[in-house]
Amino acid sequence: MKFYFLIVYCIVLTIPKIASSQYEFSGYVDKKNWAGDVYLSLIEDYRQLSGVYPEQIIAKTTSDSTGYFSFIGDNLPVQNHMYRIHIEACSENDKKPIHFNGICPDSKEVLFIANNTDILTLPFSFDNEMFCKIVSDNEKSNAFIKVDSIINDMRFAFASYRSNTNRKINTKKWFTTLHKYVKDQNEPLTELYVHAFLSDKANNLYAYYLKDLKKNTYYDHLAERLEQEYPNSTYTEQYKAELASDKFLINSKEGTSNISWLWLVLLLLILSVLINIFQLLKYRKNKNLEGITEKNLTQQEQKVLNLILADKTNKEIASTMFVSISTIKTHINNLYKKLGVRTRNEVKSMYINK
Repeated sequence: MKFYFLIVYCIVLTIPKIASSQYEFSGYVDKKNWAGDVYLSLIEDYRQLSGVYPEQIIAKTTSDSTGYFSFIGDNLPVQNHMYRIHIEACSENDKKPIHFNGICPDSKEVLFIANNTDILTLPFSFDNEMFCKIVSDNEKSNAFIKVDSIINDMRFAFASYRSNTNRKINTKKWFTTLHKYVKDQNEPLTELYVHAFLSDKANNLYAYYLKDLKKNTYYDHLAERLEQEYPNSTYTEQYKAELASDKFLINSKEGTSNISWLWLVLLLLILSVLINIFQLLKYRKNKNLEGITEKNLTQQEQKVLNLILADKTNKEIASTMFVSISTIKTHINNLYKKLGVRTRNEVKSMYINK
């Protein structure tokens, strides 16, 4: 009998826990400026964190006269996931063209981490701003808001002095600050949130990210932790694919650089060989010419050669040597045969290049 009552007692204690195994996300909106529907989205692609994507929306509600709204259910994943609550002021006719690229300038949103059992509220902040504060029993829910605060401080620091020196100093400082914060959080989803920011090609820190990826094992460790805590999730698969792509990009750039240097060295080597061959041929040619001048040419032919190189005409050469023009022509023909040329210009080019 006592055993029976014990079973009943355990069941009674368990029922409230089962009934409470659901989420509740609630908060307030500014009814004066934001009177539209409120949407809850489950984000599985961390590259689509901010914006309006209809395929991500899982629930819709309307705030009451005080601006209060709530989402309650038990259909969310058990593990932590990324979520967005947003409100927009677009008309139904404007939504399709405006939201085509996920961009909605007339919207307000808040990003957070939660699971199927979390109780989360979004009260007005001290200055009556909405979606600026998160109160939750999940200590990791407001991590994105804290990251955004760090990023805003970083942007202010970059904007203070727009010099290259300031950019270099602040790049290293804030890159390190963001990494340190997410490591202390011990939540891979928060790290993905920061990774999506740092690895964005439009970000000023992107070049530094690629350099860090080349030497830092942190990124591989993040992949391992994602695999352990979120196995087979879209977050893990997407990160691993992007990590492999970024590493390939780095290696391909290095490979291109190495190939460029290799071609340059090879070109210089070929050029050096050609110069040496040219100098050798020139040397041999000059030696041959010297031999011809010294051994094969007669004294008269040598005089004719010197006068040809002095740009003298046949008539001028004949006058200088006190012989007839026909005699000069005979000397020139003999000279051409011995030098292996057929024209005056060829004779000049042989000795000018010497």
